[in-house]
Amino acid sequence: MKDSGHWNNVSWGAYIQDNWRVNRRLTLNLGLRWDGVPHTYEANNRMSDFYPALYNPALAPKFTDATDTAICGPNSGCVGGASPGLGTSPNAILNGYLFYLNGIGIDGKNGIPKGLVNNHWAALGPRLGFAYDLTGSGKTVLRGGFGTMYERIQGNDVYNGGPNVPFSSSAGATNVLLSNPHTHFDNQAPVSAATLPILPASITGIDRNNYNLPVSYQFNFGVQQQLNPKSVLAISYVGNQNRNQNDFREINLPPALLLSTLTGTIYNQNLPYEGFRGIRLAENVAEAHYNSLQVDLHTTLRELQLQFGYTLSKAVDPTTGGGNGFDLDNVTNPYQGWQYDQGPSIFDRRNIAFFNFVYDIPLLRNSSNKFLKGTVGGWQMSGIVTMESGAPLNITESANNISSIIPNSGMRPNLVGPITYTKKVVNGKFQWFDPTSFATPAFGQWGNLGHDALRGPGRDNWNLALFKNFTFTERLRFELRCETFNTWNHLQYKGDVQEGGIGQSHNGSDFGNVTAAFDPRTFQLGGKIIF
Repeated sequence: MKDSGHWNNVSWGAYIQDNWRVNRRLTLNLGLRWDGVPHTYEANNRMSDFYPALYNPALAPKFTDATDTAICGPNSGCVGGASPGLGTSPNAILNGYLFYLNGIGIDGKNGIPKGLVNNHWAALGPRLGFAYDLTGSGKTVLRGGFGTMYERIQGNDVYNGGPNVPFSSSAGATNVLLSNPHTHFDNQAPVSAATLPILPASITGIDRNNYNLPVSYQFNFGVQQQLNPKSVLAISYVGNQNRNQNDFREINLPPALLLSTLTGTIYNQNLPYEGFRGIRLAENVAEAHYNSLQVDLHTTLRELQLQFGYTLSKAVDPTTGGGNGFDLDNVTNPYQGWQYDQGPSIFDRRNIAFFNFVYDIPLLRNSSNKFLKGTVGGWQMSGIVTMESGAPLNITESANNISSIIPNSGMRPNLVGPITYTKKVVNGKFQWFDPTSFATPAFGQWGNLGHDALRGPGRDNWNLALFKNFTFTERLRFELRCETFNTWNHLQYKGDVQEGGIGQSHNGSDFGNVTAAFDPRTFQLGGKIIF
C-alpha cells in the first residue's frame, strides 16, 4: 500500500567570467559561479525521514512474544498494539492501521525542512586559468587552472524514501485466507483472526546533519611545446580532490560485541532504535581523489596525420557496497563507514595509451591514368588503437555471514595468502587468480581484504578502416568503407566490476575463473552515397 507524491527539483545558478590579457605573454581566465541548490522536496508534505534526535527512548516499543512466526517472522518480533510511540497515517488507504513512529519527522512540519534536510544557497565556486608564453616566441606555453565545482544529488535520495511509514507500508504473510488475510491456517485449520500486527518498519532516509553539497576541487598544470610547424607536444598534471561524496549507511546497528552471537536472538530488541528494522540514511561524507600525468602528441608527417596519448593515473574512491561507481550505494561495513570501501575506483586504469591516425595512401594517387587513379589510387587508411592496464576487481563474500543478518551491508573475505595471478587453465577453466589465497571470515567479522584489491586483464585493441571516395559529379560521390574491429583477433578477456568476466564471489562456482571475453574480430563493409 503506497502513497503517491509530486516532487519538485529546482536549481539556481549564475556565472561571471572575464578573460584578461595582462600582456602579450600572459592571459588570465577569471570566473566565479554561484549555485543555489534547494533540496528536492515533495509538494504536499507527504514525505518522512528518521531523525535520531527525535527518537525518545522513553517511548521504546513493547514487543509481542514473536511466537506468531507466520506473520512476524522468526527472531523478529512485532510491536504490541498497546505500545507507546504509535500513530496513524495521513494516507487514506492506510486508515485504521497503526505504525510505530518514534523518531519519524514529516517534511514541512514541526521544524522539519521541506526537503528533509537543510538547503544550500551559498555555494560559491571560483575558477582561475592562465596561459603564459614562456619564451615570447609562441612555441612554449605554460597552462594551468583551478576550479571548485558543486553538485547536487538528483532527487533519488528523496524518491527512495517513498515507501517509508506512515505514508506507505508493505507486509507479507503466508498461509492466509484470500478472503480475509487476517486469518491464517495451521494444518489447514483456522487458528487466529487477530488484526494485522505492527511490524518493525525499515526506513530509507537522509542524514540531516551530514548532508553538505558534494564538491570537487579540480586543477591542472602543463606545458605545450611546438616541436616543428606540424607537431605539438603537451605534458600535463591533472587532478582533483572530491569531498562530501554520497553513500547510504545503516545506522540501526546492534552493539559490535554481539555480532558473533546474534543468531537465535530477537534482532529488533538489540538495536538502539527499537521498533525499526533497518534505518538506511543517505549521507554526504565520503572522499575521493584523482591524480594523473597526461601526454599528448599531434603531428603530421607528409601523408600521415597522427595523434598519440598516454595517461599514468590513480583514481581512489569508496565505490561502496554496490561497487558500480555511482552514488546511492550502501557502505559495505556500516560500523566502519565509507573508509572500509576506500580503494581504487572502478574507473581506475593505471596505464592508458592510444593512438589514432589517418594515412593517405600515395599509391597511384597522382597517376595520369584516370582509370587507375579512380580505382586503385586515392585510398585512405585510418585506425584507433587502445592499450590499457586492467580494471580493479572487487572480491565479495558469498558464504553465510553477518551481512545476512545486518541489513544494507555486505562483506569481503579474509586475505590469507599472497595475491597470485595464475593465468592458466586449471580443471578445464582459465584461472585468472589463485582462489586459495582467500578465506571466509569468522561469523561476526567483516573480512580484511581491501576494496578493489585485485586487477583484471588489460586490453590491447586495434580498430582499422580502409576507405575511398569515388567522385562522379561535382555533387555526387560514393564512399566505400571496409572496417575491422579487433583487427588482429586477439583473445581479450573481460574483467571488471561492471561487466564481470571473472568470478569475484568467494565460494562461488567460478571464483577466480574467466567467464567472458570481448567480441572476436568483426568485419564491416559499407557504402554511402553523398549528394
